[in-house]
Amino acid sequence: MHAKRLLCASILLLCCFLFQVSYAQNRTVTGKVTDSKNGSPLDGVTVSVKGTTSGAITAANGTFKVTVPANGNTLVVSYLGYATQEVNIAGKTTVNVALASTASNISEVVVIGYGSQRVKDATGSVASLSPKNFNKGVISSPEQLLQGRVSGVQVTPASGEPGAGVTINIRGASSIRSNNSPLFVVDGVPLDNGGTSGGLDAGAGTSSAKNPLSFINPSDIENISVLKDASATAIYGSRGANGVVLITTKKGAKGQGIQFSANGSFSTPAKKYDLLNAADFVKYATAAGADGSVINKGGNTNWQDVIFRNSVSQDYNLGYGNAGKSTTYRFNLGYANQQGIVENTSLKRLTGRFNGSQLLFNDKVKIDLNFLASNVKDQFAPITDNAGFEGSLIGAALLANPTYPIKNPDGTYYNNSDGAFRNPANMLDYINDRDKINRYLTNVSGTWNIAKGLSYKANFGYDASKGTRNTFMDARLLGYTGTQSFRNSPGVQQVTGNGRGVVQQLDKRSTVIEHTLTYDRSFGGSNLNVVGGYSYQVFKNFPLNTIYTNQKNKNAYISSVSDFAQQALPSFGDSSRYQLQSFFGRANYNYKEKYYATFTFRADGSDKFGPSNRYGYFPAGALKWRISSESWAPKKVFDDLSLRLNYGQVGSQDGLDPYSYAAVWQAQLNGTNSQINAASPSLKWETTTSYGAGIDFAILGNRVSGSVDYFNRSTTDLLFFQDYPAPSVSPSRWVNLPGKVVNKGVDLGLNIALIQGKRFSWDVAYNATILKNVVKNFGGRIIPTGGVNGQGLSGAYAQQIRDGYPLGEFYMPVFTGFDSNGIATYQNNGLSYLVGSSIPKFTTGLTNNFTFGRWNASFFLNASTGFVIYNNTANAYFLKGSLKNGRNVSYEAATSNENPLNSGSVSTRFLEKGDFLRLTNANIGYTFPTGSLKGIRTLRVSITGQNLFLITNYSGLDPEVNTNKALNNIPSRGFDYTAYPNARTFTLGLNAGF
Repeated sequence: MHAKRLLCASILLLCCFLFQVSYAQNRTVTGKVTDSKNGSPLDGVTVSVKGTTSGAITAANGTFKVTVPANGNTLVVSYLGYATQEVNIAGKTTVNVALASTASNISEVVVIGYGSQRVKDATGSVASLSPKNFNKGVISSPEQLLQGRVSGVQVTPASGEPGAGVTINIRGASSIRSNNSPLFVVDGVPLDNGGTSGGLDAGAGTSSAKNPLSFINPSDIENISVLKDASATAIYGSRGANGVVLITTKKGAKGQGIQFSANGSFSTPAKKYDLLNAADFVKYATAAGADGSVINKGGNTNWQDVIFRNSVSQDYNLGYGNAGKSTTYRFNLGYANQQGIVENTSLKRLTGRFNGSQLLFNDKVKIDLNFLASNVKDQFAPITDNAGFEGSLIGAALLANPTYPIKNPDGTYYNNSDGAFRNPANMLDYINDRDKINRYLTNVSGTWNIAKGLSYKANFGYDASKGTRNTFMDARLLGYTGTQSFRNSPGVQQVTGNGRGVVQQLDKRSTVIEHTLTYDRSFGGSNLNVVGGYSYQVFKNFPLNTIYTNQKNKNAYISSVSDFAQQALPSFGDSSRYQLQSFFGRANYNYKEKYYATFTFRADGSDKFGPSNRYGYFPAGALKWRISSESWAPKKVFDDLSLRLNYGQVGSQDGLDPYSYAAVWQAQLNGTNSQINAASPSLKWETTTSYGAGIDFAILGNRVSGSVDYFNRSTTDLLFFQDYPAPSVSPSRWVNLPGKVVNKGVDLGLNIALIQGKRFSWDVAYNATILKNVVKNFGGRIIPTGGVNGQGLSGAYAQQIRDGYPLGEFYMPVFTGFDSNGIATYQNNGLSYLVGSSIPKFTTGLTNNFTFGRWNASFFLNASTGFVIYNNTANAYFLKGSLKNGRNVSYEAATSNENPLNSGSVSTRFLEKGDFLRLTNANIGYTFPTGSLKGIRTLRVSITGQNLFLITNYSGLDPEVNTNKALNNIPSRGFDYTAYPNARTFTLGLNAGF
């Protein structure tokens, strides 16, 4: 109800603005804004009439048209990176303005923690992206906007599923327990990046968590800033151990008016598995020892065509914004319907956003309001991370005999006599799996300018989401014959013949209250900016799971829980609550814009830790010397040359359960209580210490600019959930392990204006990262992870964490080929070795932007090298023995000299190099002249291609994959197990301004 009232009030406020009436005589002034150096038109320049609320934004060809009231005599022309001009228009109807560039991007303002600053004044490593630099096309969550675009930031999707979870590492992975994801802050509200509704095994394996950021409409985003080193992230203390991503949404501006965009997309599977057709299957299976009269059922079914599809997606956005002397506001509505390339998968998102600000009391007080309401609906196919060979939809399609028909002559779904075959079409028809998540994100702040240079800000943020996932499994499902137990309950009866319903609810709430004082003064040649503050945030989680069984009408589709005769078990779920209290301060000082110093300190207190170690203390500092400002600097060579040094500490409690320092018991469904962890009162913060150095430069009249950074990060007091064997009272407790995880490397960012002509321009942006990850001082401890699925592989794993090797290091026997009998041979009689890391040693991205008159084009390639992937899909399905047992395989497996009796044990046979080069994004657009189109200020059409080509030797569908194969909740990395494939997508877009 509160959200509805707030939305109604916001609409009423908009109406008040819209019904302003002007009684004075207005006139129209037109013109064009260009770059003073080369005469090229400037797109998106703000042209406002001084002293009024009237204004306009230039089109792609630099032209503008603005309504000038009778008392308007001056235009204010402003654009990021250019000096603002005031132009006298008394008696004029046409003016042309040439803006002078202030410098390269060093004059841009970037968002940092609890404030903003010019790039030229930044002492820490900060990268900033605007919509011009974002990836384009079908984008379901904010991380995809910057994938491959920022040095030191690796974004790896779990799969190609709409809204799939994403692994994000900034300058490497540091923790052996957590997911190593950065903190996301949206308009000043730190988000809780916990999972969305779902994840419980409903009877066919667990699925990867969906992306918790998919509730944000990417079209709402104005800027993304990535804070990479400790100097930049320390202001967030324990929240910034893995880096910080600051998301700023679009605000209103003078003359912004109505903006509309529409996109239609067509997607196809970028690649399919090379499986045997029906005729070849019979041929090769018979050669492998199968009985042709038994396996050949006379059909000819391409099971991949049954589950994969070409899909169509849509995306619409409507925004309206404006600004007056004391009021700024913007409304935006967005709707997206992304169909997946696997049947029965989709993501639908409806969002509404209002951003507004109001100056009061002679501009002494400013009130800001940001409000987002979103409704996200997901539809899931039964694709899992850990089901047996028969459980997953994609796995079932891979192994399915292509001579099997889809249905019997009587219209029922085909099932082979032994009952082990799961018909993919049957699974799609009789598993109904959907969720709905409503999320509200509100941020209200008030800033009081107490005195010159001194201000106080109070900020209140509220993040609430409520999700429900309904998984209904029909009694007509074939092959689901196993019972299932939850929390030591009596087994829930099998799905086949009975049906099952699983309802998973998750209510998550987070409230943050912050108070900050800022002092900003210049005196002599010095400038001092000091921020001090207090933050309190509380997190509450309320999960509830309910299991239903005994479908009433076994010949009708299930639509709700009322279609079941009984609730199988009492509802269950573990609610939790934890708090984070912080005190922080930062001082930025510079002298004559030559010498800079930043000092930051934050104290974080979390009730996940015991009273003796509740608080962690995290200092940081950075120095910068702008050499180019020295009188002796060679100014004909360098337009900018700066040297940066930084050192700092940040903490982490990521991955740590609430109440971890205490003994925790869990109620079981058989009436007993089980202790799930023992008390650990000495548990303390995981700490990351980092240091580094960087060089910023600009030459050739700022046409070439960039930065090079060296970084070294060491994480100690590693948080870990340690198992303790009997006779320990509790099997596990949280501990701090000895040793450290070190990430060191080099980031490079480069921007080149190759050609800057009046009609044609060509800009290049390049980034690269070299990274080395290693575990040190770990002693003889060995932690296994990376569970491997497949027949006969129960309990098998493929990765270890151990001293002297990277996280995600694979451990297995070295395959040396097949002997003369087709039996696998291994180095040194099958001893296991550490054989390669899943963490890329080198990642890079290259963007080329072109403009030619009204045409523009952009092409983005990215690549990664120096890592390996475990092809668990091939390990589980593509063996000669599968053919002998009547299951399909790839042509490579069918034509190999493997003996059908050979076992497919874990080995380097299935470990492959993941190196790749991808044309990730290509965009071509045309901006129409709108002078003769009444009421239309801007009009642009574009076509975008995503995932257009991929060069790799990896035999799977895509090397950018990360199936969750965690073992005992220890994260894995670099596994591919029947993952949802990536799509190739083409998008036709329309953008218009009114």
